Amino acid sequence: MAIKSSITVHPLEDQPLGAELRNADLENLNETDFEVIRRALYTYQVVLFKGQQNLSPKAQYELTRKFDPLVTTYGHGKTLDAKRSVLHPDLKTIPHQPQVQVIGNGPVASYEGLENITLKHPHHKTFHKTSISEEDDRDNTRFYRWHIDAALYALNPPKVTTLMAVSVPKSAPQKLRYDDGSGDELVVPRGSTCFASSETTYDLLSDTDKEFARGTRVQYHAHPYIWMSGARSRSHGLGMESDGLELPDSELPPIEQEKIAILPMCWKNPVTGRLALQVHPSAVEKLYLSDGTVIDDLKEVREIVHRLQRPGIAPEHVFPVDWDEGDIAIFNNHAVLHSVTGRFAAGEVRIFRQCNLAASEPPAGPE
Repeated sequence: MAIKSSITVHPLEDQPLGAELRNADLENLNETDFEVIRRALYTYQVVLFKGQQNLSPKAQYELTRKFDPLVTTYGHGKTLDAKRSVLHPDLKTIPHQPQVQVIGNGPVASYEGLENITLKHPHHKTFHKTSISEEDDRDNTRFYRWHIDAALYALNPPKVTTLMAVSVPKSAPQKLRYDDGSGDELVVPRGSTCFASSETTYDLLSDTDKEFARGTRVQYHAHPYIWMSGARSRSHGLGMESDGLELPDSELPPIEQEKIAILPMCWKNPVTGRLALQVHPSAVEKLYLSDGTVIDDLKEVREIVHRLQRPGIAPEHVFPVDWDEGDIAIFNNHAVLHSVTGRFAAGEVRIFRQCNLAASEPPAGPE
């Protein structure tokens, strides 16, 4: 007799994506329960579990690895060690489980073998070309950087990311401003992680743009997070301004051509078959079209990608998570973009754990 799972799936009300899964024992998952989780993830793109305060870093790693059992390497490899990387200030590695990173805000005396660390929540003024004024910054925020979790050099993009809320300061929500002339804005919980479905982004395209996206491959720059470190983002966090501030190749670590990532613009969902227009907009360098054309003018490449992706982050398509302590989210890193938001006051300590693993194979394209 087949074992029946006790896990129940509850699509989130009044949200464009996501589901809450209940009655899951994430420390002791059997294969039946995992299959329910897997199917829910690839159907709803983000799944949330409440009340997981006791989940260990090891169990979080094992949960992440179940989606790709052949892998053990953290999704960004050793790129965090590069001091010039835009990722470097944001994460700390758990010593006894190095695939799991600690992120958050404020001073932490001791956590999972880390002693006397200071976590730094990313703030848009360190990455955007323009910023919200200091006097407005407590009540207003922006998307920091829309992205996928991926090294985009030498390693395949992780299939999923798990993100766990350990300590969550609660205070007033913020108005999130796009500041791009559109007038778009929404209200988000302070420090919310926001998600947008890249499957929805694909669905919003015209038939002509869908054909273009299905036939296009995207090249990412070598060592992209170091390369972009001098450049600045658009005001809504979806890609970079083209001011010529990227680092030249001569100032990057050695480049091995075979490790440069060239990936489909559309990635295929392994359960539903839906296509996602899945591009990391800040790291793009070139586009290879189906007719053999290569677009290598960086400004033009960015404008094309931005035009295709911008409708997908409109307010009605964004899911801002309202975190509680003990929440854990799994998201389909091959079909969503995500961004942190917000600013915390002095003394507000926030601790999260993140895990993703470089995939054992490249993402599947449309064919």
